[in-house]
Amino acid sequence: MYKESFLMAWASLIANKMRSILTMLGIIIGVAAVIALVSIGNGVKQDIQNSISSLGSNLLMVMPGAPRTPGVRPSAGSMKSLKVSDYEAISKLDGVKAASPMTNGSYVVIYQNKNWTTSVSGVSYNYLDVNNWSMKSGRFLSEKNVQNRERVAVVGKTVVKNLFGDEDPVGAEIRVKNIPFRIIGVLNSKGSGAMGNDQDDMVIIPYTTAMERVEGVDYLRMIYVVGKDENGIDRLQSDIENLLRVRHGIKDTNLDDFNIQNMNSIMETMEETTGTLTLFLGAVAAISLVVGGIGIMNIMLVSVTERTREIGVRKALGATYSVIVTQFLIEAVVISLMGGIIGIILGIGSSKLIGMASGMSTVISIPTIVMSFAFSMAIGLIFGIYPARKAAKLNPIDALHYE
Repeated sequence: MYKESFLMAWASLIANKMRSILTMLGIIIGVAAVIALVSIGNGVKQDIQNSISSLGSNLLMVMPGAPRTPGVRPSAGSMKSLKVSDYEAISKLDGVKAASPMTNGSYVVIYQNKNWTTSVSGVSYNYLDVNNWSMKSGRFLSEKNVQNRERVAVVGKTVVKNLFGDEDPVGAEIRVKNIPFRIIGVLNSKGSGAMGNDQDDMVIIPYTTAMERVEGVDYLRMIYVVGKDENGIDRLQSDIENLLRVRHGIKDTNLDDFNIQNMNSIMETMEETTGTLTLFLGAVAAISLVVGGIGIMNIMLVSVTERTREIGVRKALGATYSVIVTQFLIEAVVISLMGGIIGIILGIGSSKLIGMASGMSTVISIPTIVMSFAFSMAIGLIFGIYPARKAAKLNPIDALHYE
């Protein structure tokens, strides 16, 4: 019976090709949209995770902060509360694997007749270990470079591209605020950061040189701290907070003049945000499936009207209520089945095309494909119930006299 019902449903679809295609269109668009939008959301989530993970999950960023006192407060990061002595004290804590201070600003960098505005960051010799970075050519800053306040620099890929083109920059001389710096190395490309910033658009110099010769300041913009044990990162954060409170004479935690960002906490927050975004995109796309289900119900009602005499003959020959219901439900499911298969193909194809055309990462999720296909089948079944029951309730005598 099921085989016969399936063949009859298939014959009905073939006999009305255009109507069948238009009926399936809602399911096709819905499934394709769910797969494509969820793949974009998953791609964004993966990019953010990779960007944050590249810094290390056991990384802490200590920044000057605004105390929570009444009245006008300076913005976080604008205070001058972090000193080199704070960095030195933090680096001596038991749980610290490596630490590096940082001071930075935006400056015009000049090479011969070319110039480029970029970020100039002053860091320590172990900055590469702290940020999981590596060298493409040349070498990084040495401890001697930092101690002697030498005018040496390491540049990123974007700076090389805009100032040197295909020329090897190692050994060349650039000028920052009319101060000459000799390039000793080029960083490997790291791409965009979690916030979309170009991490390769930077010049790195010793923090001692930056503070004394370039910026003329006696405070730090940030201190990077890497813990020895990822599981003990929360304890290390607490130790740093207590240390800075003692050093800065802070008794009330509400008056902290610093902020500490934990990369684990940032990653968890970003995962929650991107997960909600992906769910929202999928839910919006799923509305198309409901619209497609309404289309199936509409066309099935038309089919019941067209095949009233056929239904009457079948019932007169002994077809039961369940047989008629099964026949029309199978027809509705076949429509949604074909629409789901075509939608999956279009969804996967469109995801790849979007990624190629926009440069965005797209991650196709197998569970999403399975869920979309199952949902499309359920839509066909649910919206096919009413037309199927209407067909099964037809009176055989009235149906035979129907014109």
